[in-house]
Amino acid sequence: MKKLFTRNEFENHLVESGKKLANDEGLQQKALDVLIDADKHNWIHQTKWFGEPILNLPQDLFAVQEIIFQTRPDYIIEIGVAWGGSLLFYSTLMEVLGGEKIIGVDIYVPEDLKARIVAHGNLSQRIELIVGSSLEQSTLEKIRLTIGDSRKVMVILDSFHSHGHVLAELNNYAGFVGNGYYLVVCDTIVEHLPEQKHRPRPWGPGNNPKTALGEFLKTNSRFELDEKINNKLLFTCNPGGYMRAIRD
Repeated sequence: MKKLFTRNEFENHLVESGKKLANDEGLQQKALDVLIDADKHNWIHQTKWFGEPILNLPQDLFAVQEIIFQTRPDYIIEIGVAWGGSLLFYSTLMEVLGGEKIIGVDIYVPEDLKARIVAHGNLSQRIELIVGSSLEQSTLEKIRLTIGDSRKVMVILDSFHSHGHVLAELNNYAGFVGNGYYLVVCDTIVEHLPEQKHRPRPWGPGNNPKTALGEFLKTNSRFELDEKINNKLLFTCNPGGYMRAIRD
């Protein structure tokens, strides 16, 4: 008779499988090649939630929902709103799991997008939009007024992807994240992509979120990379970008 895994045995099996997946250089290169070729056709822009685009891959969204389920943050701060689909995604999870607010920060949020977000009833009520630079003191103060003394905060950085800007965001927003909660640095994949001729950007290899994250971790011992999550994501925009605070 076939022996079945216990739940704990299955989890341990998945962790070990994830390590092997991450160390399979040939497979990792194949996945990167697919992502590079598919990006020419805006693959990462194809996912929607409640009708609004989410500029990310479904596997990254599932990683974020796993984190939210495990940690139950009261507040999620997303830097970079884009089309608002991710705000609705996080709010849907909070509607089921509990939580207070989703704070979305962007330098520009179109009026029609605001109207569409407001149209989602209960999901809309927990979303707070802040229009302004993520690094302006007025923006940071508005966030502090919203979250108060709470340390049950998750931060997702997904705005301007230059080294200097992301490093400044890391230094300004890491303090909001309490012990056991997560700081996610998006689009670390840029370090591994060739020059994007189809979509020119002022960042690229050597100047991107991953290089900023590497510099941040050299001087900040409050955070560690969550290898369990990072290992298992074959198709991801955020390789090595999932960090957990391990002390206050």
